[in-house]
Amino acid sequence: MADVRFLQIHSLCGYPAALLNRDDSGLAKRITYGGEVRTRVSSQCLKRHWRKSDSVHALQRIDGVSAGVRSREIVTRRVIEPLGDAGHDPDTVEAIETAFQKAIYGLKGDKRSNRQPLLLGESEIAYLADEARKIAEAHGGDPKGARAAAREWAKKSTLNMKAMRDNCSMPGGIAAALFGRMVTSDVQANIDAAVHVAHAFTVHAEESESDYFTVVDDLHRIEDDAGADHIGETELTCGLFYGYVVIDRDTLLRNLGQDAELAGSVADRMVHLIATVSPGAKLGPTAPYGYASWVLVEAGDRQPRSLAEAFRKHCRPVTREAEERLRIHLERLDKAYETGESRRLMSLSEEASMPRADPVSLPGLARWSGEAMRAGSA
Repeated sequence: MADVRFLQIHSLCGYPAALLNRDDSGLAKRITYGGEVRTRVSSQCLKRHWRKSDSVHALQRIDGVSAGVRSREIVTRRVIEPLGDAGHDPDTVEAIETAFQKAIYGLKGDKRSNRQPLLLGESEIAYLADEARKIAEAHGGDPKGARAAAREWAKKSTLNMKAMRDNCSMPGGIAAALFGRMVTSDVQANIDAAVHVAHAFTVHAEESESDYFTVVDDLHRIEDDAGADHIGETELTCGLFYGYVVIDRDTLLRNLGQDAELAGSVADRMVHLIATVSPGAKLGPTAPYGYASWVLVEAGDRQPRSLAEAFRKHCRPVTREAEERLRIHLERLDKAYETGESRRLMSLSEEASMPRADPVSLPGLARWSGEAMRAGSA
């Protein structure tokens, strides 16, 4: 039985004729690896889709979790607008807003263009809204008094927010507890990520095609002209992607207020989300939905290590061949390092096997991961 400090989740998932993750020019994201250009899906893209999923395994459906909001309009929409709706004097509200924007988004935060999207938990937002309301009620139609009170609050806001975070099990909401957050205006508000996500990449060289398409006007008359009303071009790619995720148990427990039961539920659901939630742009014309064909979970107490090196030399876009590459590479790692992780494997292939990995269904894999996270052993 292995002690569990880390869960490592490896996956293979294939997609045909899709555009999963675009760059700033509208083309598929790429990475050169082993001398070959591969199609890539960024970790940011993957995390957003898992975080926003509303499936039966959604993180927000876990009992006891609190949500979070990522925006540069949190103070405007959730703290200041309610004051105006409650009928407070506009000049008083404006005075309060300036101080709160700077306290939360930095010294130049009073201008929207200077703000970066910030992730705050609902408990933090409720606290800010309550503090602003208290100042507005205390100073009524006295904008100068409200401005002075808001500035005084802002001077102490770091200490006030720290005290609230120290007494809240999930200050940034479930998203921050898993994926962390950085607050440039308040270093003590930073939260270390407990879930580490690698960029997914194809195990083979890129497979890409430029898709030419036309749009025909339904009211167009053939005698007008014979052409289409719009002609366009977009990139489509196909690929078998290797994905890698690590869950740091100690950090997750710290971010969840040492709630081992909640940490187990997170691990259970993360396995489901990784295997079943597809990233993808252009949903309408490509239907980029797929389930992983292979998922391996390892539980142990040694530093994690990716199996990406199995694909430094690209293989054919065939799942069985990729599985064999992974098996051979893991056998070599076991022989060299003897780290002793416990493992479970889900695969659509009846021939698939991995060293010391019992085959299970996806629900069985998720349950085993959750139990290992709760108990700290597997």
